[in-house]
Amino acid sequence: MDHKNENNNAVNNFQKSADIDSSFENFREHSVAEFFKKNKQMLGFSGKVRSLTTIIHEYVTNSLDAAEERNILPEIIVKIQELEKNERYLVTVEDNAGGIPKEFLGKALGKILAGTKFHRFMQARGQQGIGAAGCTMFSYITTGKPIKAISKFKDYVVEAEISIDINQNEPIIKILREDAISENEKSGLCVIAEFAEVKYEESSYGVLEYLKRTSLVNPHLEILFLDPENKKHLFPRSSNIIPKRAQEVQPHPLGLNAHDIYELIKKDNQHRNVESTLINSLARFSKAKAIEIQQMLDFDLKIRKEDFTWEHANKLVNAIKKVKWIAPSLDSVVPIGKEQLEKAILNILNPQHYAITEREPKVYRGGIPFVVECAIAYANIQDNNKKDLVDATTQTKNGQKKAEVMRFANRVPLLFDAGNCAITEAVKSIDWKRYNIDNFEEQPITVIVNVSSVFIPYTGAGKQSISAEEEIVNEIRFALMENARNLQRFLSGRRREQEILSKKKVLYRYVEQLAKDISELSGKNNYNELKKKLEELIEKRYLQSNNVELSEEEIMEIEKELERTENQSEVKKQKKLFDEESIEE
Repeated sequence: MDHKNENNNAVNNFQKSADIDSSFENFREHSVAEFFKKNKQMLGFSGKVRSLTTIIHEYVTNSLDAAEERNILPEIIVKIQELEKNERYLVTVEDNAGGIPKEFLGKALGKILAGTKFHRFMQARGQQGIGAAGCTMFSYITTGKPIKAISKFKDYVVEAEISIDINQNEPIIKILREDAISENEKSGLCVIAEFAEVKYEESSYGVLEYLKRTSLVNPHLEILFLDPENKKHLFPRSSNIIPKRAQEVQPHPLGLNAHDIYELIKKDNQHRNVESTLINSLARFSKAKAIEIQQMLDFDLKIRKEDFTWEHANKLVNAIKKVKWIAPSLDSVVPIGKEQLEKAILNILNPQHYAITEREPKVYRGGIPFVVECAIAYANIQDNNKKDLVDATTQTKNGQKKAEVMRFANRVPLLFDAGNCAITEAVKSIDWKRYNIDNFEEQPITVIVNVSSVFIPYTGAGKQSISAEEEIVNEIRFALMENARNLQRFLSGRRREQEILSKKKVLYRYVEQLAKDISELSGKNNYNELKKKLEELIEKRYLQSNNVELSEEEIMEIEKELERTENQSEVKKQKKLFDEESIEE
């Protein structure tokens, strides 16, 4: 009996083993391009309108970064042509940003996670090296066609068709021509790509709105946009000052975790020991700091990298947190600037009133620098000559403008995923009634917030929402409150002005009749003179030149004076009527 059970157990074990082996028959390795093909919504390709905006976003941000790195005032031409009525478009984006060398053209536009930005500790609009290659992939999977790229780099021009081998995440490039640049040609890049499953709309999430907002926070940029109806929308630059270029800096010790430290040590092939790597690879990490940290550790910082373990890294991070550090260098962060933002607001929004705040640089997660800029524009004035550029708020059904929050990260508009964003959270946390702003969402207010940082903590690969890091949310709140106080003073002044005008209007109603009555009663027939003097008296009491109201006591005095005069006039009128009636009797 036992022997039979043993045989059954052996058979069952063999069958389990066979089942386990068969379950691995479908085991495969996949490239990152293949992953994003199946999860293209993570790159922003979800919804037809959003997909088209994402495409323009990726090309425009690459052009802007390239132009600024080469100290060029950017000029970008965007053209969208509808090929068929089934939502198929040809997109052309051309810039003057210097072009891409031939040897990097395929990888820059046809390999995901390849680029010049991800590995550098400095501010840039694009961060992952996904954008342009992601557009190439999206074009290929929706139309089956490669994109065309024309790169004018230095003294030569290369025209090529580029696609992507999704299974290998490698570019497929076919050179169509290669010539010398003519004297009249500017260096730059032109990308021509066909896309399906996209749609053009002039909505708050569309391409036109995206380009308008991009122009708003990049006043040195000039954009010409030709929409599918071939209408031209020009966004002229309002400043010829190119933003200061962000400098690459070393990471700050407080911004690193145990894994970061471990990888840093293991990958360093230039220094002999751990201490030497830390001093030469991290900002603010001096010999003195190494000595201070050594006293908190139970291992020698001068050990070889081969002997450095994860446990060592964890102890090192805990020791770093106990030391006082100088704040990280801010050369890696370049905000818009108050003066530049002011020019853009006046050029694009043309508001009745505005306030701008630029906060002092701060750090989040201990060692990542960031800067918050905030502006509030009130009651944008419509200009018929600039209607394509000025209409920055949404119209309600009765024609009144509603409040709008414009979110930006490193001078890039964030049109989508507003609900989970740190900026949205900060705006909602403000008690606007404290600043005499009732029903904030129904007010003609445009709030502009830009966060600049070496590393923007996006909530997803689509880069449309900023993670609600406590330090970032607080800085946005402080900037909003400062601007709200400024707006409160403006609204209070305007309210006082309206009250004064209202009171003056009431008093002016008495002037004509009062001057007439006094003239008749006095028998001097000086109506015009009396009227003029009464008007001068009202204007004197209400300082019209600067809209400053006198005291309430003075206002009450003039009203009482006019009331007494009116009463006297009425008494005399009644007396005259009584005398006339008596004579008749």
